[in-house]
Amino acid sequence: MTHDTFDGPDFEDHEPDRDDDTPPGGEVIPFKQRESVDPDAETRADPDPDPIEDDADTVPVPVDPPGRERPTWNESVRGEQRRDVLPAWLRSREALREQARWVFDHYRHVFAFHAVRTPVYAGTLAVRSPLGAARLVGRAFRWVGDADARPVRAEAIRKADANEYLKLAKHRDGKARLRGTILAAACLCVSVLFTALVLAGPTWALLVTLAGVVAGLGFAGAPEDRPVIGPSVVKPQVQKLTSHFVLRALGALGIAEINKAMAKGWGGKAFVAPITRDGPGWRADVDLPYGVTAVDIIERRDRLASGLRRPLGCVWPEPAYDQHTGRLVLWVGDQDMSQAAPAVWPLATSGSVSLFKPIPYGTDQRGRTILLNLMYANMLIGAMPGMGKTFALRIALLAAALDVTAELHVWELKGTGDLSPLEKVAHAYGSGADDPTIAGSMDSIRYVYTELERRAKVISGLPRDVCPENKVTPELAARKRLRLHPLVLAVDECQELFTHEKFGKEADTKLTAIIKRGRALGIILLLATQRPDKDSLPTAISANVGIRFCLKVMGQTENDMVLGTSSYKNGLRATTFTLKDRGIGYLVGAGPEAQTGRSFYVDNPGADKVCARAKTARIAAGTLTGQAAGQAPEVDPTRGFDLLADILAVVPSGEPKMWNELVVDRLTELRPDVYGPWALLDGKAKAAQLTTALKPHGVKTKQIWGNADDGGSPNRVGIVRDHITTAMTKRDEKPSAG
Repeated sequence: MTHDTFDGPDFEDHEPDRDDDTPPGGEVIPFKQRESVDPDAETRADPDPDPIEDDADTVPVPVDPPGRERPTWNESVRGEQRRDVLPAWLRSREALREQARWVFDHYRHVFAFHAVRTPVYAGTLAVRSPLGAARLVGRAFRWVGDADARPVRAEAIRKADANEYLKLAKHRDGKARLRGTILAAACLCVSVLFTALVLAGPTWALLVTLAGVVAGLGFAGAPEDRPVIGPSVVKPQVQKLTSHFVLRALGALGIAEINKAMAKGWGGKAFVAPITRDGPGWRADVDLPYGVTAVDIIERRDRLASGLRRPLGCVWPEPAYDQHTGRLVLWVGDQDMSQAAPAVWPLATSGSVSLFKPIPYGTDQRGRTILLNLMYANMLIGAMPGMGKTFALRIALLAAALDVTAELHVWELKGTGDLSPLEKVAHAYGSGADDPTIAGSMDSIRYVYTELERRAKVISGLPRDVCPENKVTPELAARKRLRLHPLVLAVDECQELFTHEKFGKEADTKLTAIIKRGRALGIILLLATQRPDKDSLPTAISANVGIRFCLKVMGQTENDMVLGTSSYKNGLRATTFTLKDRGIGYLVGAGPEAQTGRSFYVDNPGADKVCARAKTARIAAGTLTGQAAGQAPEVDPTRGFDLLADILAVVPSGEPKMWNELVVDRLTELRPDVYGPWALLDGKAKAAQLTTALKPHGVKTKQIWGNADDGGSPNRVGIVRDHITTAMTKRDEKPSAG
């Protein structure tokens, strides 16, 4: 504790405290430290307190480790972040191809623009050539007469300085004679050459010369504000991004820590790298003040755009994922992302695909191509209606169609036919929100689930040297006898399936298994929904999706259902997109970092052409199957029959429990055309088949003891008849309760 020292006759070096009981003029005893008395100290004191040393005798303990003020050269160099030697468009073959395509298209447009207007240019030059000739003659006489020095001679006349004027006049006469001689010689040479050209030169040379003379005179006669040739493109007037604009915008966000830091001169230390051009825009890397995170800026993106005086679609603040949370990467585009012309899909007119390699899916805000690797992943697309969800799904399906080995099961449960071009190549296809279409989608799901089990057995039975990683590889997929080709199951408007009264639970169970286990087995699941909530999209499915694409949604819950828990808090906020941002969303899982992307746009006629090309390739490869090949779709034989009622019909009330195998045998006798395929299975497979069929009805099987006349185990999987009755009662009561 320190005390102020006062200089004066009435004060000593110490500031003494006077006890209230000491009368005026009494003795004053100075002491080192004032102690405060706590009346409750005795009740709170430790029964055996440690002795406390006097503060005056306490020695401060250094807490900062000793070290060099500056790092060594080696430490400094190793800690630096190296900037890219080559620009982004030179490091990617696709980006280089896109850049070359843009340059070619640009100059092709410039050439075509001016070529079409050549007659107009020629007429304009011819009309302006007389004025240009007059200007040329006038300039020649002014040059010969030394008109530029006329003000100097006039000034000598005004001052009545005869000597100065005579000197200037003599100088002017000499220059006029010399220039007149040069001009006369030039005119004589031109006349001789022109006469020789007329008398002895070819006609084309004369015409070219006359055209050149007229063009030159026309340019000379053009007004300064009306040039002959106008620009073929109009360059946007975009203000250069500077540190002043960035700091001004950050200061307008209303964040107290930023305002405090600015008052202390933080602005000069904010930028960790120069502001540079990055694609069609500017990039600024900013170290925010202590305690301020990049997410704090992202959630105020609209205010940041206002501070920069730029459209919202031009301003994209992002966290630097490989740095601390206070590092902000600010990219400001020249043009609103929603207003920019959509890039052409590279596979729209030519090319093929292997789903084992990345496919071009869209572009980011910088115009760079986003690659998507669908193999070993599943994809979820979520958005409110009308924001481009189905078009985003269609790009992935069109790419899968161009892989001749891929088997497609496509179900569009909206009924508008947005995915109808894929019917040309799909093994199974359906469109509609009616019960038959949803039942058809369940048939595909059951087929894929069965294929999941078969593929797992095939993979587990392969030698280690053939399948070292226990997953489908391009080499294994190429072996037709193994039937491990890519299998793509797509369900658009999947909320219609998950909320269906009859098939919802079964779809949840089977798709959860597919999404968890199918990744390594060459099975790809694509889901799209406009209602990403817990009822329309089971959490077990949304939690296990690898690739997520979220376009505009209305709330934080929907945002996190698609992009993952805490995505909203981490700055991935699809709620900030506007209604004009169709096709634009946050893409997670396609790369090491989240991306702001816009899926390529292919309209229905374009999709028809792609699928026609894909069908031709499949016919040539012999891989066109299912509905696309004219084969009847595979239908679940139990569809249209009541499994619970059939079980009650074959299991009388006098048999409260029965093994699954016996139930299947009796069902086969009841309806051979329906349950006949089940009877061909072995004992355990029969039991598993019935167990799986009962799961959607909420009926669980259990171990049941019985008499094993066949010599097998007496403890087998079976059903309890009362469970069947209870499930049937609940099902029948459900409609009336609703």
